[in-house]
Amino acid sequence: QVQLVESGGGLVQAGDSLRLSCVASARTFSLYAMGWFRQAPGKEREFVACISWSSGYTYYADSVKGQFTISRDNAKNTAYLQMNSLKPEDTAVYYCAGDPRGVGIPQEPSLYDYWGQGTQVTVSS
Repeated sequence: QVQLVESGGGLVQAGDSLRLSCVASARTFSLYAMGWFRQAPGKEREFVACISWSSGYTYYADSVKGQFTISRDNAKNTAYLQMNSLKPEDTAVYYCAGDPRGVGIPQEPSLYDYWGQGTQVTVSS
């Protein structure tokens, strides 16, 4: 069973930065497409960003474009989400997800087989 473990969340002030990490137990992590999603209280889970297996392609939600950067280090089985200029509306539980088929840059949650437990990000004004 593949496990994804997120870390790096916390309580920050508006304008601060955080980097989330997602470590995968999969031996074939380098073939996975990876995504980040978030869920705020009372809202549905929403897509944030995704990256192809080779890092050649990335895609962002309009709400975070230019503010967040997704990356990965296949040698470390780790995906990252660098979040800059954080705003109170970025407050949510952030989840990483893995798609072992590694096809493209999926944005739909249903296309991901594996999910982390989530890490809380709280941005105070």
